[in-house]
Amino acid sequence: MASRTYMQNPVCLIENTQDGNLVINKEAMKLLYDINEIVVVVSIVGFYRTGKSYLMNRLVGKTHGFSLGSTVQSHTKGIWMWCVPHPTKRNHCLVLLDTEGLGDIEKGDQKNDCWIFSLAVLLSSTFVYNSVGTIDQYAVEKLHYISDLTELIKVKAREEDDDDEELDLLKISPAFVWAVRDFTLELKINGQDVTEDEYLNHGLQLKTGVARKVMEYNQPRECIRNYFRSRKCFVFVQPTASKNLNQVETLPENELDPQFVDKCREFCQYIFAESDPKTIKGGHRINGRKLAILVNTYVDTIASGSVPCIDDAVTCMAKIENTAALTDALTHYQQRMDLMAKLPTETEDLAEMHTLCRKEAIELFMKHSFNDRDQAYYKQLVAEVQNHFFELCRKNEAASMEKCRDLLGSLSTEMEKKLREGFYAHPDGYRLYQEDRQKIILEFHSTAGKGIKAEDALNEFLKQKAPEADFVLQADKMLTDKDKQLAAEQQRAAEAEQEAQAQEEKVMAIDKMRNNDKMFYEESVKHLKLKMEEEKENLQREQKMALDSKLKEQKELMEKKFDLKAQTMEGQIESLKQQQQSANTSHIWETVAQVVQEVLATGLDAYISHKNLKLLTRR
Repeated sequence: MASRTYMQNPVCLIENTQDGNLVINKEAMKLLYDINEIVVVVSIVGFYRTGKSYLMNRLVGKTHGFSLGSTVQSHTKGIWMWCVPHPTKRNHCLVLLDTEGLGDIEKGDQKNDCWIFSLAVLLSSTFVYNSVGTIDQYAVEKLHYISDLTELIKVKAREEDDDDEELDLLKISPAFVWAVRDFTLELKINGQDVTEDEYLNHGLQLKTGVARKVMEYNQPRECIRNYFRSRKCFVFVQPTASKNLNQVETLPENELDPQFVDKCREFCQYIFAESDPKTIKGGHRINGRKLAILVNTYVDTIASGSVPCIDDAVTCMAKIENTAALTDALTHYQQRMDLMAKLPTETEDLAEMHTLCRKEAIELFMKHSFNDRDQAYYKQLVAEVQNHFFELCRKNEAASMEKCRDLLGSLSTEMEKKLREGFYAHPDGYRLYQEDRQKIILEFHSTAGKGIKAEDALNEFLKQKAPEADFVLQADKMLTDKDKQLAAEQQRAAEAEQEAQAQEEKVMAIDKMRNNDKMFYEESVKHLKLKMEEEKENLQREQKMALDSKLKEQKELMEKKFDLKAQTMEGQIESLKQQQQSANTSHIWETVAQVVQEVLATGLDAYISHKNLKLLTRR
């Protein structure tokens, strides 16, 4: 069990105002945003005064929390939320959503009930329908909200993609649990004992025929079969004598019916063990922050008068999450580099820092990003990291050049003084000048911490000193013309050699960039491949769940002699098999390699452009 306690008591997540508007509670959203663990979301829906809240309180291990009320008034207005550490799944958060009672006579707004019902379906991984009495025609008819789901929930953003809305809805649908309260009958059908699940399936059994009444009878039953990944039933006896029902939350357990207590315990154990984490389209498991984004997106859409669209919600979530992941990763890189890089420094040191910090930034990004189409945000992160690195390189070069110029200026102070005093304007002055200059060069080379522009700075210094050296050479009366010509040639050779060393410094920088790219290529392939494998597994899990659900439903229909309906499912089953096969054979390696090559090419080109160099190679 997670050690963290999220909430001591439930809070209103979505308020249903008196004028029928749904309003998000900002404080509740803040609580959700702080939950980084994967969430298992269990919602409960049913008509008011049917004991929904009591069951939800039992899931927290308490008899109070969600408001039960003791009158005929509906107490839960809107959707209330209680987030607690999951009792059996480590590092998971159990999010309970208690909805206001359907059919509230004080509200009298059926459309509002439909939105509450739809939000419960959209947000949960397990959907509990709570009713009183038996599963009969009357009970199923009261569940007419299910028949409106395809009108109240849109899966795909574009109408031309709306080729199989039912199948797409199934992929992201919650598990369905029917809790039948105050059950007084024996679990028998045609004189035979049956399980609770068999009792539910019997209540959802279809009729044959095409008459209008038959189709009306079948419609809600078909919707339950088609829109939910699995079905489960629990029947509860009345918890206590009728006169004490309004005090059930205060009664000790030993004053409740033992059968009721046992069934509550069985219900809780099932929810804890079988309720899956909440997923969105693509099979991605979400945390509290992502759930908050879903809540905000769906409620805003409803408030605008539109129908919630799952594709749009996922796109919105991906944009928010990937932007945040990009910002966090880039900030991490920049702060770490700025902290570690003490300029000026050597190229190797800066490159090592860059490699380490870039790896950390990419790992951070990969941890929080998802659904990054064409790896656009990843490419942007790498480009931004490269730009920051190049800017640090520029600052490092400038700091190095400044330090080297200051050092050379300091080292040549005595030599400048001798020039002003005419020390070299005597016979043998050029030899003395050469010795002093060589002493400066040796001392410059032996000084540590100059950075990466040492050879460039020395090259610049010697070029500046060239006219001065030539003047001293020509003024030396002790040298013959031949000696002067030979000395001038030696001077030019030394300058050329220094120029070559400065150029070699630039070539080494590009070679190091290539080596750095080789390491980055290996890192990027590893990270991208792991990320794409993860998303592939998510998709496969989603498709397998949908396929298993359809195959199970087809088998049940065939057992009940609904061969025609079973045959009509063949197209959906074949489509799911093809999707699963496509996911299994997706060419992850080719995609990864293409993305990394694009990033590397851009990076090296940008570096060469930054250095204003031609692409040089060693001879």
